[in-house]
Amino acid sequence: MRFIAAKAAAALTAVVAAVLVVPPPASAAAQLIGNGVFTSSTAPWQAIGQTAVTAESGRMRVNVTSVVANPWDAMVTSPTTAALTAGKNYTLSFDAYSTTAFKATTTVQYVATPSSNQSLAAPVQLTTGSKRYSIPFVAAAATSTAAEVTFQLGGSGGTPTVRFDNVSLMETQTTRPTALYVSDKSNPAQYVSTHQGTSEATAIGSNIANKPIFEWFGGWFTDLTLAVDTYVGAAQAQDKLPMLVAYNIPNRDACANQSGGGAGDAAGYHTWITEFAKAIGTRHAIVVLEPDGTAAASCADDPEGQYAMLLDATQVLRAQAPNAWVYLDAGNATWVAADDMATRLVKSGIANTRGFSVNVSNYITTANSETYSVAVNGYLSGTVGAKKYVIDTSRNGNGPWSGQDSWCNPPGRKLGSAPVKQTTGAEYLFWVKVPGDSDGSCNLGQGIPAGTFSPDLAMALINGSS
Repeated sequence: MRFIAAKAAAALTAVVAAVLVVPPPASAAAQLIGNGVFTSSTAPWQAIGQTAVTAESGRMRVNVTSVVANPWDAMVTSPTTAALTAGKNYTLSFDAYSTTAFKATTTVQYVATPSSNQSLAAPVQLTTGSKRYSIPFVAAAATSTAAEVTFQLGGSGGTPTVRFDNVSLMETQTTRPTALYVSDKSNPAQYVSTHQGTSEATAIGSNIANKPIFEWFGGWFTDLTLAVDTYVGAAQAQDKLPMLVAYNIPNRDACANQSGGGAGDAAGYHTWITEFAKAIGTRHAIVVLEPDGTAAASCADDPEGQYAMLLDATQVLRAQAPNAWVYLDAGNATWVAADDMATRLVKSGIANTRGFSVNVSNYITTANSETYSVAVNGYLSGTVGAKKYVIDTSRNGNGPWSGQDSWCNPPGRKLGSAPVKQTTGAEYLFWVKVPGDSDGSCNLGQGIPAGTFSPDLAMALINGSS
């Protein structure tokens, strides 16, 4: 069974009108770069050494004017808008590309003692195509913590021109946010934005687009770091929790193949999940890992190999995204027996995660999903110990359908309970599946590829109709 994909989802960087105005709370993470978008100028950035700086088409253009041996002999720098706090986590993010590929250096350093007191000094492999770079670091201790960001561009052996955009420096919140992030770039929100004034847009806006819904990430993003960093950073700026689905395991959806695809092999998947995790970095997040990954392994050519890839993914996420709460997917209550699922979860690295998710993209009632989760935990208790669990309630308001392909856009289904954190039972009720996104060309979704948003499917869920 086999669900979704957002592979047809519009890129997060698409420019759309905001339809959900959510003012940032007082505790929102502050932006510590004064001008990171270069709309009309480069101030307060300064050229140091053999560089010339200008604003060009909404980017900062930096020309290295002479061949120099040391990286710091050709650089640009900007002071942070506030001092750093020693021991706190920060993330520096930016877009960059160069006329010639070479290895540059970026630093976040204290102004009083820049060369000897750097909180961050990282190599940056620049390419001729624009890429997003996202680098977490911990602020070092210092007597004076007034800081600056630098891009050091010397030592390439030439005089490249480098362009920068969307430079961001934010501190990771000390306290984990409690509110879930509502994105104005979700598929339902983008539909509402482009169909203002219609009855469908009004209904979808008030019933779906204004809810916290997971964003799905897979191989359809050409710059994964850009997609993840943009989404997580937007949530961080509002002091909200971003919710991400990692969905790129090789031969995913092996049982139904409506959402087929994924990385080419285990090595490719390791590279992908590592980039995904690093783009989250030390920031707070929620991750549902590979819907159907454990349940559909029995349809794969090499089930044990699939469990091994999931185990590796849990290890990567634990190491590279330590503040992400990861829930390894466990299928649904009618698919794999609880004792078998517990065995699969253990093989797949459940010990490295916060817990497991159930009912992703399915229609099983919350009560039956609770019963199944408790049963799975009963078997886990004898090995790794009971785990937290979350339930996808995005489409289970009317329970399952008994017709053919009951998992795939069935008629007569309805939105379930809105996303909420609970104190008993499931840790969260989530909308992991995006309501209105097709499961594939079947039932109500005939002709609509998996992951494509359909207002008709969304309205059917709102009204509980066929």
